[in-house]
Amino acid sequence: MSRLGPVITLAAGAVLAAGLGVASIIATPAADPTTAAADNGNDAAEAPATEENSAQPSPSPTKSEERRIEKADYAGRVKGNGALIAVSIRDGKAIGYFCDGRTEAWFKGSQSADQVNLKGLAAGTITARLGDGQAKGSVSLGGKKWSFVAPTVVKPSGLYRATAIVRGATYKAGWIRVKNPNGGYTTVGAATQNGTQVPVPELNDAQPTAPLTVDGTTLQPEDVDGFIEEMQ
Repeated sequence: MSRLGPVITLAAGAVLAAGLGVASIIATPAADPTTAAADNGNDAAEAPATEENSAQPSPSPTKSEERRIEKADYAGRVKGNGALIAVSIRDGKAIGYFCDGRTEAWFKGSQSADQVNLKGLAAGTITARLGDGQAKGSVSLGGKKWSFVAPTVVKPSGLYRATAIVRGATYKAGWIRVKNPNGGYTTVGAATQNGTQVPVPELNDAQPTAPLTVDGTTLQPEDVDGFIEEMQ
């Protein structure tokens, strides 16, 4: 039933209310309780599903998630430079190392689908495509750029690092080891002490993670599994 606003006077309101009451009785027949109950049941059964009560499918994993690499190691030669380069991936996280025996550079970043993008800890970048058992791309450093193809490798090939305090100074060393096609290995490394380059010790041929001695201090080389998380 309609309600009139409070602006109408009391007498006029009473008259109009009575008239509306009669009109309502004449125009609206009494509802059939059986029909009303049936209509209510049909309304409930045929009510369209809303966003809130409809089941939503679980999101599908993205291509990057599907192709995230749990573990991979690549190492090879840099074209036109003579350096070696290594890229290692653990659960989508990636690090890289470039070394020609004089210049060295560490990189970090991530793997996404079939590509890695790494930034140098000091400067430079590594970008590579992954596939067919290799990492193929380029490394930029010091205003120069070189291409490389680095096949997948297994130990003792790969990336190694060691850190220690030697005579009160921070000593850091890095190595890349690559198996030669005709047998044996090529190893390139570099070392610094408090940021100044110093001679790098040679890794043990049979066991690259065997302890080394530098100025009376024991140096413990680690493979990439021992330090990749630290570098992230």
